[in-house]
Amino acid sequence: MNLRMLPAIVVAVALSSTAVICHAAGNAMQAEATAMVKKGLAYLKANGKDKAYAEITNKQGQFVDRDLYLVVYGLDGVVRAHGANERMVGKNLIDLKDVDGKAFVKERVDLAQSKGSFWQDYKFTNPVTRKIEPKAMYCERVDDAVLCGGIYK
Repeated sequence: MNLRMLPAIVVAVALSSTAVICHAAGNAMQAEATAMVKKGLAYLKANGKDKAYAEITNKQGQFVDRDLYLVVYGLDGVVRAHGANERMVGKNLIDLKDVDGKAFVKERVDLAQSKGSFWQDYKFTNPVTRKIEPKAMYCERVDDAVLCGGIYK
């Protein structure tokens, strides 16, 4: 075995072990977040905004799975649907910052306007553990809004 490859092998094993542990613990994975966003987009296109936003906000609905849920923000920063906290719907959170001072809603809106689909990293409260944790959010722009679903790392 080439000893120069050993550090890379150790890192690869550690990362794959972490993914297995997270999945076993019930945390959603990247592929699940992407699939949930695609499912939400299809539902939105088939059923319209009113029905889709209500279903996305329904904590018992099809768009909430363990620590994975969907959110929809208007490009103005107003929450249109939120699968973990219905009290956020209608609020303008454009200036909201995470614990590190990152204006993640503004960044999300800017990325939606420039890229259309993207992954975004920030810190947010996990609805399962109720602790602030690193989060990766997959988002896709749809008309005048951005629909997202994320995973906790």
